[in-house]
Formats: sequence, structure tokens, C-alpha cells
Amino acid sequence: MAEITAAAVKELRERTDLPMMECKKALVAADGDMDKAIDILQQQVGKVIGKRADNATEEGRVFVAAKGDGSEVAAVEVLCESAPVASGEDLKNFGMALAEHLLNGPGASSAEELMGQSPDGGKTFQEIYEVMVNKIREKIVVGRIARVAGPVGVYVHHDGKTAVLFEAEGESKDGGDALKGVAMHIAAMKPSVTNIEDVDPAAVKAERDRLSEEARATGKPDNIIDKIVDGRMGVFYRDEAGVLAEQAYAKDDSKSVSQALAEAGLKAKNFTLWVLGG
Repeated sequence: MAEITAAAVKELRERTDLPMMECKKALVAADGDMDKAIDILQQQVGKVIGKRADNATEEGRVFVAAKGDGSEVAAVEVLCESAPVASGEDLKNFGMALAEHLLNGPGASSAEELMGQSPDGGKTFQEIYEVMVNKIREKIVVGRIARVAGPVGVYVHHDGKTAVLFEAEGESKDGGDALKGVAMHIAAMKPSVTNIEDVDPAAVKAERDRLSEEARATGKPDNIIDKIVDGRMGVFYRDEAGVLAEQAYAKDDSKSVSQALAEAGLKAKNFTLWVLGG
């Protein structure tokens, strides 16, 4: 059996970035052959993934990359088991590389498609991922991905666990302040839909019918009833249906979100709200 020197173990560790003892075991199994030891270490990733397959991934971060002019934004959710891994440089570098490639590369319709792409023409993200999992020895999952066209407002909470991409129509008159403000509003108020027309028609009809019946019971004439119902439907859209455009703007509750956007030359189009793992 070949002698396994400390220098050989150190070299293998530098080449693989894996724990010292794992490197020593691989060199012993490979009878000192460095290339064979690397192959052995690379094959371990399947065992790591299989062993931890049922573990919960309740930590992680959402990574966002945006074009300088706000014309397009991409987001990628990466989940893991523990907070130290979520805040570690390996996960951060991997997640940001995914987001930047999704933004600037050919695009992808799923996490699987994105993982099959290469950021630099060399290793694919899947191969990079396997090296990272082999090193960290923890379950890591690439979850949701999104790429949207602007104008877009972005908000990412400081812990990376909540992220909002707010899409608008129009041309911003305020340098994007309203876009960012509404993105922050969405994170805080968590609306259900963007505009009134996005509310389930069946729910709208049921509420109008209920309000109309209540108003008729007062004995008021039909033309007054319609006005009463229209006014109360505004409350329904704002408070019960969770319509973003109708909510009181969190930064200035004297106006609605739609009014704040209109002042900036914009109209709400859509939003993506991610709460980690949700």
C-alpha cells in the first residue's frame, strides 16, 4: 500500500475543498492515486444527497439580480437545512451566480433547465451544485425561479427570506421611488391580487348580491342601492379581496397604491411575492 503523506492530503484538500479526513480516506482507498481519489470524492455526492433526501429545508435565501435601468429582474430561491449554510459564502455565491445567469443568459422555464446551463461555458450549475453539496454535506434545493420585464420595483428583506418583484406599466417620473415603495408595501401588506379585474368573478358576484340584499332591506330606491353597493364594494376589494391597487399606500395612507403610482406615471401590472419556502 502506498504511503499517504500529509502533503498529499493537503494537496487533495486544496484541489477539492473537502474535509481533511475525507481526503485522507479517499487517498487510502485510491492507494495514493490523486486522480482516482478525486473520482472517489466526486462519487460521494450521490450518497450525501440520498442520505439527506428526507431532511427539511426550512432555511435559505432568495437571490435577485437586476439590470441597471430596472428593465428586467431575475430571482432564484435556494433552500437549505441550516441558518449557517444559508448565510455562508458558498450558498451566496452559488445563488447569485444562478440569478445573474437567469437574468443575462438564455433564460429558463424551470430550476431544472437553469441547473443544466453553464455560467461560463465550463461546468454546469448542476456540477457546481454537486461539488458544493459534497463539501457542505447538507441538503440544498434550488426552488422557484422568476424573470420579469420592467419597469420593475424590487425589495429583498435583509435576511433574504422575503422578496418582491413588482411589475408596472408606464414610464417612471420619479426615478423609480414609487416602484420600490410599492414593492416594500407588498412585502408588508401581502396583497392577494394586483387589480380589481384579477379578483375571482364568482366572489365578486356573491359579495354584490349580499350587499344588494342588505341594502334593499333598508327600503331605499334602486338608484341609491346601486351607489351604496358600489361604495361598499370598494371596501371589499381593499380589505377582503386584498387588491393591491386599492389598498391604502403604506408610505402615505392618504392615497391608494393606484393613486401613488399614477402620480409617478405608472399603473400596477403584476407582482411576485416570495416568502422562503412558502
